[in-house]
Amino acid sequence: MLLAHSTWPEIEARIARSRAIVIPIGSNEQHGPTGLLGTDWMCPEIIAHAAHDKGDLIVGPTFNIGMAQHHLGFPGSISLRPSTMIAALRDWSVSLAGHGFDRIYFLNGHGGNVATIEAAFSEIYSESSWRAERRGFALKLRNWWDLPGVGKLCERLYPQGHGSHATPSEIAVTQFAYPQSIKAANYAPQIAPTGPIREALDFRARYPDGRMGSDPGLATPEAGGQIVALAVDGLIGDMRSFEAEPTP
Repeated sequence: MLLAHSTWPEIEARIARSRAIVIPIGSNEQHGPTGLLGTDWMCPEIIAHAAHDKGDLIVGPTFNIGMAQHHLGFPGSISLRPSTMIAALRDWSVSLAGHGFDRIYFLNGHGGNVATIEAAFSEIYSESSWRAERRGFALKLRNWWDLPGVGKLCERLYPQGHGSHATPSEIAVTQFAYPQSIKAANYAPQIAPTGPIREALDFRARYPDGRMGSDPGLATPEAGGQIVALAVDGLIGDMRSFEAEPTP
């Protein structure tokens, strides 16, 4: 069930039997000369929507702008300040919990979000902790590439040139879902340099075409289909375990 495609009576009825929800979360930022700007929110959305079809999950709207200040040297990138993102995550979570969702699972597609999401969880939990009261709901973060088996599959598919940004695995996932949007370029060097991540102008100077350690030319829609299929099964299993966690 997609929350955005449902009516409130449908959601009210669904909460009576299932109180877990998946929120795809990512970023809108540059992904090299051939990667779509929406790659980091598209990947978790593609996986979550496919899992909803197969595993009868509730999937909420995609949180599609993240903490991406280091990519602002490239046109089209959009970023939230960490404090803004923390406030938004708090409001999303409290709104959902107020309706009865007690297991809120964020499927993330942008590594730069992790610290901010984890800080948001701490802020949200702290609202009740100081009063020695239970918050009444649990939050979970999982990067899609950390779903069971996905990392090992990507290692087999891309033993060289995977890198850490504009990777062939994430590009392949978007190629699988949006074959009409496949791009091509002559990469120089074939495998991009890698190094630290700091502020936007430093990033643009170190990585002129936006890639980090990657060769997106290795991506294919067929590989993307393999990755999505494995990630879907991993997400369904992970959600089942999360939903079954006992409440002390």
